[in-house]
Amino acid sequence: MAFDGFAVANIRHELAENIEGYYISKIIQPESDELIITFKGPEGNRRLLLSANPSLPLAHLTDSNKQAPMTAPNFCMLLRKHLGGGRVLAVRQPSLERILEFQIEHRDELGDLCRKSLIIELMGKHSNIIFTDDKGMIIDSIKRVPAHVSSVREVLPGKPYFIPQTMDKLDPLSADESSFAASVFAKPSELSKAIYTSLTGFSPSMAEELCSRAGLDGRSDARECSENEKLHLFHVFERMMDEVKNGEFTPSIFYRGNVPEDFSALASERYPESSAKHYSSISQLLEDYYTEKETISRIRQHSSDLRRIVSTALERNVKKLGLLEKQYKDTEKKDKYRIRGELLNTYGYECAPGDTELKTINYYTGEPVTIPLDPKLSASENAKKYFEKYNKLKRTEAACKELIEETTADISYLESIQTSLELTGDESDLMQIKQELSDAGYIKKHAASKKGGQQRKAQPLHFVSSDGFDIYVGKNNYQNDMLTFDMASGNDWWFHSKQIPGSHVILKTNGKEVPDRAFEEAASLAAYYSKARNSDKVDIDYTLKKNIKKPNKAKPGFVIYYTNYSMVARPCIDSLTML
Repeated sequence: MAFDGFAVANIRHELAENIEGYYISKIIQPESDELIITFKGPEGNRRLLLSANPSLPLAHLTDSNKQAPMTAPNFCMLLRKHLGGGRVLAVRQPSLERILEFQIEHRDELGDLCRKSLIIELMGKHSNIIFTDDKGMIIDSIKRVPAHVSSVREVLPGKPYFIPQTMDKLDPLSADESSFAASVFAKPSELSKAIYTSLTGFSPSMAEELCSRAGLDGRSDARECSENEKLHLFHVFERMMDEVKNGEFTPSIFYRGNVPEDFSALASERYPESSAKHYSSISQLLEDYYTEKETISRIRQHSSDLRRIVSTALERNVKKLGLLEKQYKDTEKKDKYRIRGELLNTYGYECAPGDTELKTINYYTGEPVTIPLDPKLSASENAKKYFEKYNKLKRTEAACKELIEETTADISYLESIQTSLELTGDESDLMQIKQELSDAGYIKKHAASKKGGQQRKAQPLHFVSSDGFDIYVGKNNYQNDMLTFDMASGNDWWFHSKQIPGSHVILKTNGKEVPDRAFEEAASLAAYYSKARNSDKVDIDYTLKKNIKKPNKAKPGFVIYYTNYSMVARPCIDSLTML
């Protein structure tokens, strides 16, 4: 989700409750585009993070601190001079803009009370922290923007501060029915797009949320809405704005599996309640959300080398398989050489020295056949040459068949590791996959074992079904083997995506009768934790664990079974609880 006007409104509401009336006791600038301000008040200290980072602008309360640089930057020194000891009078948000304004009262050099404003604009690459006087003139900013950088607005000392109106959007907090209709329903675009391009503070996600609350399809044409739909949408919009005005925020993170997919400052009807994690503080939500996102991003970065190794090995094996299959197809003509040899042994007496061919009858089919001959060789020598070709192709056929089986198994194995890398959730999972690749000979031993002893052992995922049954999911081939052959008992149920790389899923029965819903949820897990997780439906095989066998010398995660049931499952696991 974008850091939209609703999230900023929630932050403003939280900051108003926590720092209005507090005094500034400390200001540091740990990064070139970041401030941490400590406030002191009747209920203790509060620490505020303000970041104008273009890739991740943020403003929220935090318990963590950073080391201040040995020499404070000029902007930080300026703020300390003017705002040190100042009292926060108000925290404001103009309209529903992604802007927070801190109005601060302090005493100047003569001891007189005066007011100044510290403004943070949370607008992606245009984010900035700007310091102004009581007349709205810019004193300085954490990023100076001269005219040659922006023709819309200069951000320089002595220039007036204003919010550039580049999009000509409507203020949603003051919009009435007629202005709402004129802005939204006249646009030749999808309804959701018409909303977020017409109203300040609306992100595409919140526009979809508004459509969802109104029961309308956000992909429909905005101009084709009926009068009743227009009126209903406006009334739903009014109720949404009342939530903002009254501070009725319910900050939540929404998960898809164990991955944070979105967050919202308001209650959402677009996501099932079971996927939501609710917070009392938007600041804590933002810290958790971006920490988890950063962790996932870091894992992907750390796994990039492994992905490249697996991808290269997979490409090499696919190319090798193509060549082997072509070579195997060429061996189909081996019987032609054998028959020619046999016919020459039978009818070779008809050949005269120097003949280049023998025309005779194929006694297997009764059809005439012409056999090419080497005129320098006798009939028996030609026959011997044909038998040599036959035997060579026969040996090639056997070798190719074996190599095709091995290469196909290698491809399936590498595809399973690719899927495991997609499921990787932390460093311990990554180390386990790295060890597996090392054991399989794809990377050097010392590269995989380096620092391996410091890593905790990764464990399978553990879910609880709606009916209280434990379901376990392996995240890589080692965990799949451990689940199936160590943790599962004979009467537990085993699930796997049909002929597609994926996780082994074990549904523990504990001797109880399993309801249909538990089977469906276990199958959904097998679908979700497979290579086909982005498909609408996935075929799933399931059987009792006692029917699962592991062939001798089989690769990790590879099993066989001959007795099974099948079902079609959706890769949706929102109804399940992860422990």
